[in-house]
Amino acid sequence: MTNPPLPAHRAFLTRLGIPPTLAWGYLGLLLFMIGDGVESGYLSPYLIDRGIPESRVALLFTVYGIAAGIAAWLSGVLSDLWGPRRVMGIGLAVWAAFQVLFLTAALPLTSYPLMLLGYGLRGLGYPLFAYGFLVWIAGVAPRARLGTAMGWFWFAFTGGLPTLGSLVASGLIRRIGAYATLWAALALVAAGGLIALLLVRDEHGARRPRTAGEGPLATLVGSVTILWRNPRVGAGSLVRVVNTASQFGFFVILPVHFTRTVGFTLTQWLHLLSAMFATNIFANLLFGVLGDRIGWRRTIAWCGGAGCTLSTLLLFYVPTTAGPNFPLALLVAAFYGATLAGYVPISALMPSLEPRHKGQALAALNLGAGASTFVGPAVVAAFVGPLGVEGVVWIFAGMYAVSCALTLLLKLPDGPEAAATGPDTAVPHPTPASA
Repeated sequence: MTNPPLPAHRAFLTRLGIPPTLAWGYLGLLLFMIGDGVESGYLSPYLIDRGIPESRVALLFTVYGIAAGIAAWLSGVLSDLWGPRRVMGIGLAVWAAFQVLFLTAALPLTSYPLMLLGYGLRGLGYPLFAYGFLVWIAGVAPRARLGTAMGWFWFAFTGGLPTLGSLVASGLIRRIGAYATLWAALALVAAGGLIALLLVRDEHGARRPRTAGEGPLATLVGSVTILWRNPRVGAGSLVRVVNTASQFGFFVILPVHFTRTVGFTLTQWLHLLSAMFATNIFANLLFGVLGDRIGWRRTIAWCGGAGCTLSTLLLFYVPTTAGPNFPLALLVAAFYGATLAGYVPISALMPSLEPRHKGQALAALNLGAGASTFVGPAVVAAFVGPLGVEGVVWIFAGMYAVSCALTLLLKLPDGPEAAATGPDTAVPHPTPASA
């Protein structure tokens, strides 16, 4: 018995690997993350110029990251209990409320405690929204296209944070100033959040997913104990921490290093950042598709872990040695952005490591993603004083080398569900009619 033909637009989206019912969600996520990423390339030097010491700025980013790590874990747990749509709505409300506090009180008064409260707790917002949508995708996308669907997620995520966000900032700062640009970020976040929440009609977002019939307490506890109940899931979570730890650490130190030590202007740095992650968003799609074809684990280990070990060092040493040579810096920035995307298939691999508790595995993945937002700045805060920027870069490169080794251990469990995708998790592509 054959399936009826899909409408033209749904068939087109299916061929691209986008679940048709979630298409508006991807657009909403993109706009949300553009708003969230507006500040990423300039907030650190902006606060330093307002008299906040660099160590305090690093601590502020660390507090933000801790909040983001907690919210990232909760996004999986709460989505499992309430459904992703409600979790995304909470994330939007939290982001908007604490951004208003940051802009109306903390910055005008130059109050560091209010900055810790407003900006720090705003970190709860974007993971609830974004990773809630990630859980939604995992519940809707067919397994044979799961890597590609996750690639589109990261395309939208990094397309906003920091790629288009930095590009928007570079244009707006010259016209309306740095402070007003932060208000524009709030408008973009609100627009993206409302598009996703009001236009996505997929039923999986409004009800609790079925996860082995477990109750709320078991789900909450299991999302933590799975880290040691299944060591492969724990190792995968560590790999996800490493994936973007350097990115969030570099947001703290590279704007200052590139502008004050290497000699680039702030506008040039923002353009480098945009180019870095413009490459990343397209590489997200490439490695999502590649992971479905040659194996998720191989792609993560060699394109992600080994690639980032090299690109992290090049990103520091090439501009430091060559000076403010923009074309050369552009090449190494693009290479770094591309290798970060080599980790994309871990979003498909993690739930497959624990097929009976996919929600808990995704919570562990989100915990790792959120933890990276404070591990990176924490490494900077702890080591930039005694070791300098160069020493911090070597620490990040070493972390990537370790993640490469860990990834090679993430083999799928034995059993019929694992066997369906082969020994290294490469999966065949269905025809559009069967997708």
